[in-house]
Amino acid sequence: MRSNDRSSPKPILDRPALEKALKANGVVLKNPDRHLDVFYQQLHRSGYPPLPEFIAELRGKKTGGPLTPMSSSISRRQGKRRPQLPKALLDYLEHTDDFEVCTSNVQLAQTSSNGSTTKLAVELQDGHVVESVLMRHDGRVTICVSSQVGCAMGCTFCATGTMGIKGSLSSGEILEQLVHGSKILAQGSNDTSIRNVVFMGMGEPLNNYQNVLAACRSMIDRRTWNLAHNRVTVSTVGVVPRMRDLTRDLPQVNLALSLHAPTQEMRERIVPSARGTPLASLVEAVDAHMMALVNTQDNPQGNGPLDQEKERQFASKKRRAMIEYVMLTGPTSTLEAAHQLGKLCEGRQLVINLIPYNKTDVKDKLSCPSEEHMMKFRSIVSQYGSFCSIRRTMGSDISGACGQLVVEQQKATQNMKVADIEDGFDSARTSRKENVSVKRPAKRKTQNSDRHRDKNNEGVVFSMGNGDFDTNRDAS
Repeated sequence: MRSNDRSSPKPILDRPALEKALKANGVVLKNPDRHLDVFYQQLHRSGYPPLPEFIAELRGKKTGGPLTPMSSSISRRQGKRRPQLPKALLDYLEHTDDFEVCTSNVQLAQTSSNGSTTKLAVELQDGHVVESVLMRHDGRVTICVSSQVGCAMGCTFCATGTMGIKGSLSSGEILEQLVHGSKILAQGSNDTSIRNVVFMGMGEPLNNYQNVLAACRSMIDRRTWNLAHNRVTVSTVGVVPRMRDLTRDLPQVNLALSLHAPTQEMRERIVPSARGTPLASLVEAVDAHMMALVNTQDNPQGNGPLDQEKERQFASKKRRAMIEYVMLTGPTSTLEAAHQLGKLCEGRQLVINLIPYNKTDVKDKLSCPSEEHMMKFRSIVSQYGSFCSIRRTMGSDISGACGQLVVEQQKATQNMKVADIEDGFDSARTSRKENVSVKRPAKRKTQNSDRHRDKNNEGVVFSMGNGDFDTNRDAS
C-alpha cells in the first residue's frame, strides 16, 4: 500500500503538505494564506517550470530562456508588477529537496486519429501508473483524472475493480495530471485550455475525500486553474456520508452517482460495495446535492422560495447532480428495468446518463445491448420526468474510452499497474481498433452535429470521450 506521507520529494501542488513542511522547518509567514496564494498564482502563470528555475525567476535572475506560460484565462492576464514573496519562503524552496513541481511524468501519450482524444499513462514517483484522458469538444477540453491507484469498490464490469486498492493520490498528484494535460495541449496548433474536469479515472474519489476536496478547490481557484464550479464533476459509486460532506463543503461542484442498477438486489450483484447502502439513500443524497443551492445564491427571484416544481426545474438545469448507468446486456438493461429506474427517480427531474458498456478484461463475459434497445430504454426512463441521455465516446482507435491501453500494457510488462477508467465506455459503434501513438494531436474539424435533443425531455449526447455531461447546457 503506497503512502503519501512517506513519499519524497512531495508535489509542490500539495498545498497542505507545503504548509505542514513550512511549519515544521520554522518558516514563518506574516500572511501565509496570501503569500501562498500569490506563490501558486505565479507558478501557474509561469507554466509549472522546474522549481529551481521558478525560484530564480521569482528572485529576478536569468534562467537561460523565457518560461512558457500556461494557456489559461489567468496566464494571459498581464500583471502590473511581479508581487514580492517573503525571503524566508524563497530561501526554503531554493534549498529544500522535499518538493518538486512535478513528481510524476507522462510515460505514454496516445492521440486518436481524428485528434479528439489523448490518453495519458502517468507514472507516479513510486512506479505506480494512473490514467488521464484529454477530450476535445468544439473549442473546449475536458480532462478525466484519477484519484487512486486501483479501487476498493470491486465493480464486476470494471477492470480497475479487479486490481484492489493500492493507495490514494495526494492533491498534488491529482493536479499534476492537469499540468501534464495542459502541456500536451500547448504542443497543439489550437490555443485551447482545460475547461472541464471529471473525476472518473481510477479509484473512488470519495474514498480519498480530503485530497479530492483540496484538488477541487485549487481547480476552481480564480488565481490558478480558474474553472467554473459547475465544470468540475466528482463521480462516486455511492459513499453516502462523503456525498453529504461534499454537499456541505463544496455544493457548487457537480456530483455524479454511478448507479448501474434499478434495484438493491441487482446492484449488489455488479457493485459489491452496494451491500448495506440502500438505493433510496443514494438517490436522496444525489437529490440533496442538486437542491443544495436552490433558494440561496442561485435563486433567480431573490425574494423567498420558489414553488417546488419550479425549484426542481431550476436545479435540474444547473446539472449539479446526475446519475450514471452502464448498459449491460442482462437484467439491469431490460425494459422492465427501465421502468424501475424511472420510478426510482420519479418526480426529482434528475439527469440520467446511459453509458454503453465497452468490453474489458474482467472475469465475466459482458456485452452492450443494441443501440435500438438503448433508445427504447432511454425513452421509457424519460417518461418518468428525468432527463435521460445516451453517452457516446470517441478515441476507440487508441482504446481511449475505458482504459484498454492499460490492460494492453499490463500484458506487455508486469511493472505497469494501471487499469480501467470506470465510467468512460466506448460507443456501440466501434471504430477501427488500430493504435496510434503521437505527441501532437491533429487539428479537429468542428462538428455541428455532435449533440441533439428532442422535445420530450430525452437526449442523445454524442461525447468525445469519458465523462462528457454536456456541461455547456446552461453555463458558458
